[in-house]
Amino acid sequence: MFLAMNRFRIALGKEEAFVEHWRKRESYLSEVPGFISFNLLRAQPNEEYTLFASHTVWASEQAFADWTQSAAFRKAHMAAGQSPRDFYLGPPQLELFEAVL
Repeated sequence: MFLAMNRFRIALGKEEAFVEHWRKRESYLSEVPGFISFNLLRAQPNEEYTLFASHTVWASEQAFADWTQSAAFRKAHMAAGQSPRDFYLGPPQLELFEAVL
């Protein structure tokens, strides 16, 4: 199993707009072989921002790599430049994990 997470620092007061953006977003993940699950996680806010993480689980690292090269990935990210940017406090931080237990 392989996990991919993007961590997002979201401006205080913009959390619900960020969640709504993800709720409406078409990911096309279900079209990709090896995709298992997706979650959007929210941490408790601190004085500067609220941390969110998009969390996807894949059958293998190769399945994730194939997703990043797929037409589904391109479709899912096509409108990324058109999405509201006022809730982001910097770019997302990608973290990749291999399940070891």
